Amino acid sequence: MTQLSFGQDIFTSARENNTIAIQQLIEQKVDLNQVNERSFTPLIIAVYNNSQDVVKLLLEQGVELETQDAMGNTALIGAVFKKNVSLVKLLLDKGAEVNKSNTNGASPLIFAVTFGNVEIVKELLLAGADKALKDSRGFTALDHARTQENIEMIKILE
Repeated sequence: MTQLSFGQDIFTSARENNTIAIQQLIEQKVDLNQVNERSFTPLIIAVYNNSQDVVKLLLEQGVELETQDAMGNTALIGAVFKKNVSLVKLLLDKGAEVNKSNTNGASPLIFAVTFGNVEIVKELLLAGADKALKDSRGFTALDHARTQENIEMIKILE
């Protein structure tokens, strides 16, 4: 079962930050780690839609943090992509793997550098992000910062 009697499925509820519907689905023992046709879990959908309340509720239920979508992105990579510092911190606090890369070898740190988000880069480094990881093209986070000529980012990563 993936939805309530009124038709609100877990994926729609996650996208719409509908904690009431999610709570009802939890009570019905719906699989909170199920994936849709794009390999998105409710957690990944909630992260991509900045549904902070649903993210918190799902994390309280102990959902799987490391499930990867069809591109290999995790919820943490999604939070970095959305530039949502509070979700990045929340996921890291709950034990999200800081160095898990996607199918292109891009780690959360590489994404944060690429997007120029200094605050998230600092959070990832505090959580133990590996600066030496390389993407599928052989570039590290520092290489990406240099390519973008981002002086502040280069100083942080050197």
